[in-house]
Parts: sequence; structure tokens; C-alpha cells
Amino acid sequence: MRFDLVDLQLFIAVADQRSITRGAERSHLALASASARIKGLEDALGVALLKRGRRGVELTAAGESLLDHSRLVIHQVDAMRGDLAGFASGVRASVHFLANTSGLSEHLPKALAGFLHEHRDVAVDIEERESTDIAAAITAGAADLGFAAEHALPDHIERFVFSEDRLTLVTSRRGPFAGRRQIDFQEAGGCDFVGLTSATALQLHISKHAARLGMRPHYRARLRDFDAICQMVAADVGVALVPESAARRCAKLMPLAMVRLRDSWANRRLVICARSFKTLPRPAKMLVEHLRAAAM
Repeated sequence: MRFDLVDLQLFIAVADQRSITRGAERSHLALASASARIKGLEDALGVALLKRGRRGVELTAAGESLLDHSRLVIHQVDAMRGDLAGFASGVRASVHFLANTSGLSEHLPKALAGFLHEHRDVAVDIEERESTDIAAAITAGAADLGFAAEHALPDHIERFVFSEDRLTLVTSRRGPFAGRRQIDFQEAGGCDFVGLTSATALQLHISKHAARLGMRPHYRARLRDFDAICQMVAADVGVALVPESAARRCAKLMPLAMVRLRDSWANRRLVICARSFKTLPRPAKMLVEHLRAAAM
């Protein structure tokens, strides 16, 4: 059985693109070479990996299994390269960490700063993703750790609660709902909104639930952070949904009113997660220990 990392990277690309042609382009290989490599994989393993059709390819059960293992192998190789490259730069280890919008902006910075101050030979490569994407990446072994809303995680992913947060509607003190203590999100459907840029994980989460309610919120402004959003809201540009932690912080400095959402999807337990905490590389285990101590 002979195949190399190029074969595995190509197979991942073909599976992601559902096309040998597009997978070859993504892997910077000629189509003939890519086809020969895929055929070589199937011959070496003695099983069909792809179902070929007019509209592209689909993975067989064996292909799905190989995809899972390939992602793990490539992730471990990338981690090895990063760790070894770190010896030359003075940083000897790294942790690949995926986090949702709230985690990146509100909950993790202080804890991560403390960890990095204590462990100067460790780097943390942190990337923003939506909670459902984090769950998929952790399951596939594409990251060491995740920070996600617990409701998005399947049962097999290990986790512990780091904090609890709810999405809160903020309005100016003279704006709509300023006198209310709580509302259903659907009641705000006719308001102008201020939101995050459309590619952020939290905005995707909000948009998904708005669509399920049949809502199409009108956004007058889209910004990249909660402070800027709250400044717009305070100026009566529109209302916004932000994490309660951000709303409370901004309300101390700006003329804002906070209104609790009754919708169940607005209440979120935020967790640190991994495929298995016991099998993590030592730097990731050290970070987990630090985050456990900082949790709630």
C-alpha cells in the first residue's frame, strides 16, 4: 500500500469540491495526474472511493472513512511542521483554536492573554467560525480546540462550560422597545437594524433564525465589532442583537436600553470542546487547564 501526502491532500480537495477537475485545480495538479493519483489510491486500497457521475463525484462509504483519516493525518502533519518551525522562531509549539464571534470578542481575550503571558513558548492560532462549523472541524480533527455554543455540538464531542451568554436586543433610550423588559425577536421585524458584517459567525447564526421565523431584517449599517454597533444604536440608527456581556459593557458608556429576548435560541451555553481532551497535544492540554480555571 503506497500513497503520499499529496495523494491525501488531493483526495480531501476532490471530496470538498465534489469534482476531480476542481480538486485538481485546487491542488495545482493537471487533471490527468490527479485522475491517476485517485485511481492509484483505489488500487492500493482495493476499494472504490468515489462514485463518478455527470455532475461530479460522490464519496462511497470507504471514501468517507478515508476522508476522515486523511484530515487527521494532514492536521497532524501541519501541527508537526508548525511545532518544528517554531524552534527556529523561538516559539516551540502552537495550538489551533476555533472560536465563534462572541468568544473572540467578549469571552476569550483575557483568558488567552493570561495563558500566553505564562507560556511564552506556545502560540495560539485562533480562527473565527460559526459554532456548527466548529463542531464539524473538531469532529474531523481539523483543529485542536473549539469555543462554541453547546447546542451546536453532537454528543460525541467532549466539552466543558466556559461561560453563559444570551443574545440581547439593544435600542437607544428613545428607540422602540426602550420601555420593555423582554420581547420575542419577531416583534422587532419591522425595525431598522444595525448588525455585524454578513460573514461573521454570529451574524450567520442570527440570519439563520430570522429566516426560520420568516423575517428579512433591514440592515442600515453592518460593522465589525460590538462597540461600533452599540454606538450606532445609541445614535438611534436602529436596533441590534448583541451578546448580553457586550450590551452591559456598552450600556455603562452609552445611552442604551437592553431588552431580553424570550426566544430559546438566544440563550447560549458557551463551551470549550475537543474530540478528546486526553489525546490532545501537551500545549493544547496546558491551554485547556488554564481555561478550566478561568471558566465561569
